[in-house]
Amino acid sequence: MSMVAGNLSQKAQEAKTKLDAQVREIVEWHFNPKTGCPFWLDFAAKLGWDPRREIRSFEDLKRFPPFEDEWLRGGPLQRWLPKGLAGKPLYVFETGGTTGIPKSRLAIEDFRIDYEMFSQTLPDEYFPKGANWLMLGPSGPRRLRLAVEHLCQHRGGICFCVDLDPRWVIKLIKHGNMDGLEKYKAHVIEQAITILGAGHDIRCMFTTPKLLEALAEELEKRGTNVKATGITGIFAGGTEFTPQYTRFAVEELLGEGVYLTPTYGNTLMGLACSKPVSPADGYKITYFAPQPRAVIEVVSFDDADKIVGYGETGRVRLTTLTRETFIPGFLERDEGEREKPYEKYPWDGVSGVRPFRKIAAQTTVGVY
Repeated sequence: MSMVAGNLSQKAQEAKTKLDAQVREIVEWHFNPKTGCPFWLDFAAKLGWDPRREIRSFEDLKRFPPFEDEWLRGGPLQRWLPKGLAGKPLYVFETGGTTGIPKSRLAIEDFRIDYEMFSQTLPDEYFPKGANWLMLGPSGPRRLRLAVEHLCQHRGGICFCVDLDPRWVIKLIKHGNMDGLEKYKAHVIEQAITILGAGHDIRCMFTTPKLLEALAEELEKRGTNVKATGITGIFAGGTEFTPQYTRFAVEELLGEGVYLTPTYGNTLMGLACSKPVSPADGYKITYFAPQPRAVIEVVSFDDADKIVGYGETGRVRLTTLTRETFIPGFLERDEGEREKPYEKYPWDGVSGVRPFRKIAAQTTVGVY
């Protein structure tokens, strides 16, 4: 075994030890009558065994039955509030609602913690401390708006935002109103260009692949480009990030001097960072969850408890492990390929993230 491989193996073992400790701490918290939340305390009463005694490692979480999507829909939301966090100011973050009643997550500090961790991965050369940001993404009851704003504030800047309702975008697409869709997209981009041209010294931006392309195209029509607006760093997210799109964005939309970092995140997980993307590996994007606070696994389409081999395709399974939220083995609406650990993130990753094939035709992708 080479020194590099040996070092990675040691780091992976240390990460596993840390993850198992996190599992024990979070299970103790959520199932303790003094600190736990009503949902998990009621759940435990019907199990016939005590999670606080019997869950000792991440693998033990398989003892829980599959986490059902419907448990996160509707209220009362207080059933998810741990007694140990009672009295704290609460937030509610919702998913897009493309498959019915939106799934909800109660939040207090997790979104701040997640994005402060992510802040440490941003190169200051392109995301200068103290710089102002543009949040060119969904507003409303989305985690993204407040999270990006906190990221900007954490780094010492002011965050400027646009009005964007992704549910209206989805409705336009479902009704086949492509003219309305284009007009709404133009409305959003017009807001962004107005902000960028107002002398606010904005250097950094969050956006999605579709909106980044629309912004670059509109700026080109006006005889300018993204770099000329002063933007040097772009943090972007969305399942439409492919190697082909990333190459197109880096080489055609942005050019030299503008740094692009793809991310994979959602209301339940937080933010998965990507391994640095480069032409050397064909612009392949591999994401790594923010362990030990969240874990991504790539599991068999036929058996959700079976991890696929490296390089093989499967469905993304998410486990959230924070004092605010405990969600074991949630099957995401995404699929991808399992990737080997990386020195900076010594645990499994996922690449090629895209909508899960069995439901892809039933869902509508809007601004993402």
